[in-house]
Amino acid sequence: MQRGRQRIFNVPLVLVILVGLMLGIHLLRQLLPLEQDIWTLIHFGFVPGRFTYAFDPGRIAKVIAAAQDADPMQGEIDRAFLNNGKPLWWTPLTYVFLHANWAHVGFNALWLVAFGAPVARRFGPQRFIAFCIGGAVAGALAHLLTHLNDLQPVIGASAVDAATMAAAVRFMFQPDTPLGESGRGSERPPHARPALSLMAVFTDSSALTFLIFWFVTNFIFGIVSGPGNVGGGAIAWQAHVGGFLFGLLAFTLFDPPYAAPHNEDVLPIDD
Repeated sequence: MQRGRQRIFNVPLVLVILVGLMLGIHLLRQLLPLEQDIWTLIHFGFVPGRFTYAFDPGRIAKVIAAAQDADPMQGEIDRAFLNNGKPLWWTPLTYVFLHANWAHVGFNALWLVAFGAPVARRFGPQRFIAFCIGGAVAGALAHLLTHLNDLQPVIGASAVDAATMAAAVRFMFQPDTPLGESGRGSERPPHARPALSLMAVFTDSSALTFLIFWFVTNFIFGIVSGPGNVGGGAIAWQAHVGGFLFGLLAFTLFDPPYAAPHNEDVLPIDD
C-alpha cells in the first residue's frame, strides 16, 4: 500500500503552542521598559535563595550583608530579587518561559521540538504537559538544593529539554528506531515502540553511550560561561540534571500502557 505524503513540518500541536509561548513571551519582554522587564524577572524567574529565606531568613540576611560589604551594587541587586522574601510558588514552573536572549530561547525551542516531538506523540498532549511540568519543577528543585544561598534568578526551558531527552532514551534506542541498532524493517513509528526498562537502558550499549555523553558534556558546558541565566551568566547545569533524571526515572508514570508484548505490533499513538 502506498503511503500518503508526509508533512514537511510534522510537529505535535502541543509543542507548537509551547514553543509559540516561549517565543511570544520573549518578544513581549523586548518591548517592555527595563523596569517592567526586571519586575517580570523578579516575579516569574526562579530565585532559590527566596525559598531558603522562607525557612531560614538569617542565612540569606548574612549572604546579602556579605555581598553589600564586597560590592554595594550587588547587595542592592540581591535585595531586589529577594523582594519581600516570600516564596513565589509558581516560579518553579514559570521560569521556563523566560530566556536571556534570542539565542537562548531559539536553542531551547529547537531542542524541545527535536526531542519533545516523539515524546509528545507517545504520551499525548495531556500527559506531555504534565510531564513537562514535572521536569520543570524537578530542575528547579535540583538547582535549589545546590544553590540554597543564590539570589540570582534562573530562567530557561533547558530542564524541560533535558527531561524530554531522557524520556526519548527510553524508547528511541530500540532496534529499528533512528538511534537503535539496525535490524529487520518495521512499520511501527519510533514513538510507538515498546519502551526499554530502566535496567535495560543501562545495559544497552547505544543508550548507555548517550547517557555518558550527555552527563559529560553537560558538566563540561556547565562549568563554562554560557547563556544560561540573566545576562549570559553560568549555565544552571544542576537544573539540567534534575530535569534529565526526572525524565529518565518518572517515564513510566506518564507512558501510556502497552498491551502488546515486545515482539508484537503496537498501534501508533495519535498526535
